[in-house]
Amino acid sequence: MLSRGMTRSPGVGPSLVMGLLLLSGCWRAPRPTTERPPLRTEPTPRAKPLPRLGFTLQAGAFAKAENAARFSEALQAQGLEATYYASGDGLYRVRFGDFSTREKARDRGAALKAAGVIEAYWVVAPDGSAPTAPGPSRFRPTDERGLRGSLVETARGYLGVPYLFGGTTDRGFDCSGLTGAVYRLNGLRLPRNSMAQFEAGTPVELDRARPGDLLFFATKTAGRVSHVGLYLGNGTFIHAPSPGRTIRQDELSDPYFRKALLGARAYL
Repeated sequence: MLSRGMTRSPGVGPSLVMGLLLLSGCWRAPRPTTERPPLRTEPTPRAKPLPRLGFTLQAGAFAKAENAARFSEALQAQGLEATYYASGDGLYRVRFGDFSTREKARDRGAALKAAGVIEAYWVVAPDGSAPTAPGPSRFRPTDERGLRGSLVETARGYLGVPYLFGGTTDRGFDCSGLTGAVYRLNGLRLPRNSMAQFEAGTPVELDRARPGDLLFFATKTAGRVSHVGLYLGNGTFIHAPSPGRTIRQDELSDPYFRKALLGARAYL
């Protein structure tokens, strides 16, 4: 509405008003909006599968871990890779060997029994089952999630075991001997030393590491693998730290391990 005494100037329309506003700098046309492409996250690389163990043999039932360890060492003297584990019924049992068929496993077991090395044995299938063995088998993972859980459970069973450089039985483990035994008891053949284990795995970012993956550290020479542990999740891992100490659980938040960490590797 016009005030009294004011008249509308002829020819002054919306176009002229808009032009004046533009000249005065009081109005700016809105910038055209462009849709941003969705953020792309790199998929977690698929791990290179480890070789699977074939049939193995199970023998012994010991009330004391030391006796199971000595039995494992006797089998290693026969050229058989052996390790023992707590079977969940209060006894320690030993598993050893890697045979392509049940028949070959049975033949080797019969030969060892005839030689007096073992008293009795059971053939363990590649899925970890030993139908004729006493007591339930703890190592029967049916999928990746179950296998990861079994790896963690197996590693926890070694807490408190003493470290022994070069050791491959529970009487004493070096760091890579521990991880190798844990994987072996779950039907996977992991290389023996930490550098070979590092090279066999698939790199994975630490924030994407999952329970059962391995963590590698440079504790001696910068940039060179010299130590390995098994990741439990939530920033914790199990490892055999050094001679004279026992297998234990530690935190990655510890400044020593945070500085020495080289990376994580996946195998599943």
